[in-house]
Amino acid sequence: MAIARSPRPGIAALLKKGRKEKMPAALSPMLATLVDEPFDDPDWEFEVKWDGYRAIAFIDRSFHELRSRNNKSFAGKYYPVFEAIKKWDTRAVIDGEIVVARQNGISSFKDLQDWRSEADGQLLYYVFDVLWLDGVNLTGLPLQERKTILRALIPESDIIQIGYSVTGKGKEFYNASRQLGLEGIIAKRSDSRYFPGERTRNWLKIKVLKRQEVVIGGYTQNKGSSKPFSSLLLGVYEQGRLRYVGKVGTGFNNRQQKAMMQQFKPLVIKKCPFVETPDYNKPSRFRPDPPPARATWLKPVLVCEISFTEVTQDGVFRHPSFQGMRADKQATDVTRELALPAGPLAGSDSAGTKNIIRPLKGSTRKTLLNPTEKTQVKKVNGQALKFTNLDKLFWQEAKLTKGDMINYYYQMAPYILPYLKNRPQSLNRFPNGINGKSFYQKNVTGKVPGWIETFPYFSNNGQQNRNFLVATDEASLLYMANLGVIEMNPWFSTIKKPHHPNWCALDLDPDQHNTFEQVIETALMVRSVLDDIGLPGYCKTSGSTGLHIYIPLGGKYTYDQSQTLGKWIATRVHEQLRDFTSIERFTRKRRGKLYIDYLQNRPQATLAAPYSLRPKPGAPVSMPLHWEEVKPGLKITDFTIFNAVERVKKEGDIFKPVLGKGVDLRKILASLK
Repeated sequence: MAIARSPRPGIAALLKKGRKEKMPAALSPMLATLVDEPFDDPDWEFEVKWDGYRAIAFIDRSFHELRSRNNKSFAGKYYPVFEAIKKWDTRAVIDGEIVVARQNGISSFKDLQDWRSEADGQLLYYVFDVLWLDGVNLTGLPLQERKTILRALIPESDIIQIGYSVTGKGKEFYNASRQLGLEGIIAKRSDSRYFPGERTRNWLKIKVLKRQEVVIGGYTQNKGSSKPFSSLLLGVYEQGRLRYVGKVGTGFNNRQQKAMMQQFKPLVIKKCPFVETPDYNKPSRFRPDPPPARATWLKPVLVCEISFTEVTQDGVFRHPSFQGMRADKQATDVTRELALPAGPLAGSDSAGTKNIIRPLKGSTRKTLLNPTEKTQVKKVNGQALKFTNLDKLFWQEAKLTKGDMINYYYQMAPYILPYLKNRPQSLNRFPNGINGKSFYQKNVTGKVPGWIETFPYFSNNGQQNRNFLVATDEASLLYMANLGVIEMNPWFSTIKKPHHPNWCALDLDPDQHNTFEQVIETALMVRSVLDDIGLPGYCKTSGSTGLHIYIPLGGKYTYDQSQTLGKWIATRVHEQLRDFTSIERFTRKRRGKLYIDYLQNRPQATLAAPYSLRPKPGAPVSMPLHWEEVKPGLKITDFTIFNAVERVKKEGDIFKPVLGKGVDLRKILASLK
């Protein structure tokens, strides 16, 4: 569903000033010139310099694209931003910056570098210019008018944002940005036109932190070092030749280095790519006797970004620190940025600088895995989990993949984990989805990593050499999902009190001759019986064909006592609904009637957990219900992977009382005498 277009008051006259033109097929962004200090001027506007990737959005009825400044697509890599612009109800070309914002609202380029999915941080697309709209080229309009048009277009979106700016007070804005720890500010003439691909002094950048893009021409390996590499050898282009500007050995971790080495392998060359071979073993004031290093030269095509304190007289960066790779830049375009004097641009204005950065609102879980990657490694609860075959279709008709299933369990983890934690699991595995062969796995001895907790049980021949998998945390939940476990089947009891269940359950299991209205009628009769004796009951869909009703016991009674309670309730219900219900254990004796199954209340028996997916067409979910919802018209298909997360965000965990202290059966029994 598209995000509703904002009203466009007062922009019709501005659009008439532009020239009619088809949407451009490609466009390079206008660039800012680096200057050395901030200034005040009423004819200039000042914005935040975001620490991210410049991105041009092309939005039309049947065409959407998100491209970097060197015309590479960001659609797959930053898919939430791409999905946001697809929902934007407009026809426009927009200029902005993709960032990852931390909770305080500050953007982090390192976080953006490491971003693979929504679990890695909140992506934002800060938009600051509109270049084409509804068949009109706007680049010839003054910036002030283009911003007026842009403000009228902004949708209600968690991702698409318009940045804060002030007029005139550049020095105050700069000081506020420095106190916030921002990279810098951008100054733009209010009357400036937009010149695609050009760097002019109508747009200026003033950096708080000194940063520079550089080309990687090689790397060194210190003698005796166990690291993949010790430092990167860096350069910039001067008149088409690569000039050495120093080396950087800090700012990256071991994981980043390993990933970078994979990029380096196909680029190894024998000849030094720099104009002059650098003295990479040269002593420094801080390291007068460095360990001998060996250099490996690389084809100079990779670009990274560094921060630094200053530049020496011979053009080498002092105290550089690696900030991240720049896949959006061409190596041959990387030249040394020299800060020009800001010039006599004086003036003043009274605009304030409050609310430069907006902290993020309380964020909810979105996705763990990137939908474009077949295999990913994610760290969860301190464990590195490798997720595989993520593109495999698990629900073919619904076009849902294994990755979609894992993302669901990641989002639902806070709600489903209380019903799984410290409970042995019966693993019903579907390695090829619901249409493939499946199998149950109880024994995981020697087949799971050491961090997975297990619980022993006796095999059929009496040997205690087998172990159930025990869910303990989010990592174990997602580990099960990666095994192809579609439905989560926990014990009724925990390993702390394995003989004392936390709930008594009635499984209302219809025969093919029963209608779902009969299932609903039976559930309501169960509730009536429970109300008569003062017992609470909580209903959920099975996610298959029936309904489940749980009675909280709080781990205070044995399985035998729980089953006795279940039998008593089932018998009372059956007495009222003899025409279509049965409590007979054997199918042949039920004669096509709905089975009120109380025998599930036994050791090692399992039912699908609340919020569990089921291996059925449409990916239904075993969903807790308000009793008001248990009425004619209710359908199992009302609750699926497509709407379950939003429902639980809205309703919360309405099944939570099942995990409470439980009922007092002795008091209930005494009242029946």
